[in-house]
Amino acid sequence: MKSILAFGDSLTWGFEAGTFKRHPFESRWPNVLAAGLGAKARVIEEGMNGRTTVFPDPVCDAERNGAVALPILLESHHPLDLVIIMLGTNDIKYANRCRAFDAAMGMQRLVGLVKNHDYNADYVPPQILLVSPPHLVKTDDEWFNDLWGHATAESKLFARHYNRVADENECHFFDAASVAVADKTDGGHLDAANTRKIGEGLVPVVKKILNI
Repeated sequence: MKSILAFGDSLTWGFEAGTFKRHPFESRWPNVLAAGLGAKARVIEEGMNGRTTVFPDPVCDAERNGAVALPILLESHHPLDLVIIMLGTNDIKYANRCRAFDAAMGMQRLVGLVKNHDYNADYVPPQILLVSPPHLVKTDDEWFNDLWGHATAESKLFARHYNRVADENECHFFDAASVAVADKTDGGHLDAANTRKIGEGLVPVVKKILNI
């Protein structure tokens, strides 16, 4: 059986737009992907609300820097056949770093962490699939508009920058915005249907990568 690590933020955790609750287990995209792969693979959910690629978050007690968490997870879950990384929305929500380019540079560092981790010599390093998140959309929610309303246009650049990083580092790439649309309730999170669409869209991609 193949082992897959799904590493991401609230979109991977399953944050339900408008409620601050979590989508049911069967609707979260890592589990939809697992169901689509059947008994040929297990998918490990590793989503955390607010997680960034490489940037610290000074307003949260929990460590949201993905570059801190990823090596720990690579060690605790190895051997892995594939690491799927979908991050970036939280990188551009701050006014002092609101470029998709910066998020892509963070993704490049995460790729390096996966490629250069000190794996057991008996294990082959996992393949990597970079996923650009769905675009931010306009919202009437005042709090969320203040949080990331300035970055809606910038979020449309994720795919271009992430695809470049994937090409340069011999990784795989998938654009989640090609299948999922954010809920205008808060402008960034997803309803259950669009969360499922990401998992469904990834099924044929992952099957091809892992030859299953």
